[in-house]
This record gives sequence, structure tokens and C-alpha cells, in this order.
Amino acid sequence: MRHRVAGRRLSRTSEHRLALRRNIVASLFEHETISTTIQKAKEVKSFAEKLITLAKKGSLHHRRRAISLLGNRALLVEEDGSMVKKGTVVGKLFSEIGPRYLDRSGGYTRIIRLAKRRLGDNGEVVLLQLVGQDDQRGKKSKSRRTVHAAPAAKTDAGPPEPKEESPAAETAGEESSQE
Repeated sequence: MRHRVAGRRLSRTSEHRLALRRNIVASLFEHETISTTIQKAKEVKSFAEKLITLAKKGSLHHRRRAISLLGNRALLVEEDGSMVKKGTVVGKLFSEIGPRYLDRSGGYTRIIRLAKRRLGDNGEVVLLQLVGQDDQRGKKSKSRRTVHAAPAAKTDAGPPEPKEESPAAETAGEESSQE
């Protein structure tokens, strides 16, 4: 019996579980949203949040701890048919992801259940995401709506102003025609 034994076995050896956890979290930090099974997502969520907490602190000691826990996988991007290195996962974690959550005290990831199932074993598929990404998009779209609404109000208020200017322009035109 596994009384008081934390964590899920996931039908893997301990080394395989460690490698799986590192790879899933590195992919999460690289892409900011991944698709996986519910059991793997629940197992990886706490590990990812602990690494983001290290990134919020941001010192050299915390960066070295993150490298020892996660590894320092390179981020590769395809440009002109060849793969180009664009930094590392830990670099992105400390430069982009950590500062994004400075004002947040926890809950950096979310699990969204999907309706579809995996083809081979009918496992439940979920999306594991970083939280701040969609919240920032929502704020931008709201601000765009208010920006579009504000010029519409100005255009409504705008036509009376040209009408006031137009009589002044007519009197100026009359003076020039009288001379």
C-alpha cells in the first residue's frame, strides 16, 4: 500500500517520471499552453508553479536552482528553413514569465478540460496553460473597444466645430473678395 506517498506513478520508473516532468514543464514555458492528459497535468502543475515562484525572486541562486530542477533546454525557432537558437527555457522563465506574475501570489497555471479523448487509450485530454496570457489579451480588446468608442463620440462633437469655423472662414473670404 502507498499510504502517505505523495505523487502519481504514471506507470513509469522514477527516472522516467523525472524526465517526463522536466520535459512537460519546459514545453509549457516554451509554448505557454500544452495539451496533455489530466493525470500528467495535475502532477506537473505544482512543479511549474514552484519554478515560477523561483523566477519571481530572480536572483542568481534561484536561477541556478531552476536550472538544476528543470535543465536548461535551448529554444529553437525555424527561420529560412534552418533552426536558430533563440535563448533557453530558463532564460525565458526569468526574463518573461517571472516578471509577468510579480503582483500575483499564486495560481499561475490552469487546467482546462477538453471534450475530446485520446485515440489510443481514451484518456481525458486537457489544456495546461499559464494564466496571464489570456488575461492580457482580454484587457487589450476591452481598451480597443473604448478607443473605438471615443473617436465616435469625438466625430459626433466634431461637426459643430467646423460649422463654427466655417462662418469665420466665410467672413475672411468676403473680406478678401471685397478688397
